[in-house]
Amino acid sequence: MIQRGSGVAVWRQIEQTIEEEITSQRYRVGERLPTEAEFAARFEVNRHTIRRAVAALETRGLVRVEQGRGIFLQDYAVHYTVGKRTRFSESLKRLQREGQIEVLRSQEIPASAKVAQALRLAEGERVLQVDSLARADGGVVSVTTRFFPAQRFAGLAEVYAETGSITTAMHRYGVADYERLESRITARLPEEQVARHLQRPKNQPVLQVEGINIDQHGIPIEFGISRLAGDAVQLVVGGDEG
Repeated sequence: MIQRGSGVAVWRQIEQTIEEEITSQRYRVGERLPTEAEFAARFEVNRHTIRRAVAALETRGLVRVEQGRGIFLQDYAVHYTVGKRTRFSESLKRLQREGQIEVLRSQEIPASAKVAQALRLAEGERVLQVDSLARADGGVVSVTTRFFPAQRFAGLAEVYAETGSITTAMHRYGVADYERLESRITARLPEEQVARHLQRPKNQPVLQVEGINIDQHGIPIEFGISRLAGDAVQLVVGGDEG
């Protein structure tokens, strides 16, 4: 229901309503949504307002607009928001994709200078390294290496493998919530093993996202390096996965 005079722009309310319908699976991946005219009649607004709402959804990777054909639920890329609450599982849920996490390896190692700085530890202090793959609809879309303070998160790799969710795993260690402190995005050629996992040639650049997550007290809990297939993932910077 659109509430005029609520302080939230009408087009934004329409955007949020359509997004909620996408999340609740009212529309299927690849399905054509109602036309601009149909949306305009439903929400009792002009088509310009609908275009603005749809443009916002398209920018965020939720829909695509095909000239002369209509509005479609996006089906070619995983929409991955890099914001304060970056959550891979939430990104998949919004696009109705089936996600799966596979832990490849976990080991306790001395922190390098770079990892120690990110986690505010002393160089050489023990950290837990967890290497994993993220799949969407069966295909590998990212290869990630994560580092956690070993003393605080002993056994986390097993919990992560069991739950398939860092958020759920963190809850078991008393971390009620966490957010992204910093993200750095670059394009670079993949290492041989990364290229093999992503099934991409070694001469095809991948997107690399380095991020530091902090707990509710501002203490770093994770430093992660994700390598993503650029043709399978759409990064949206500055959003919030809520």
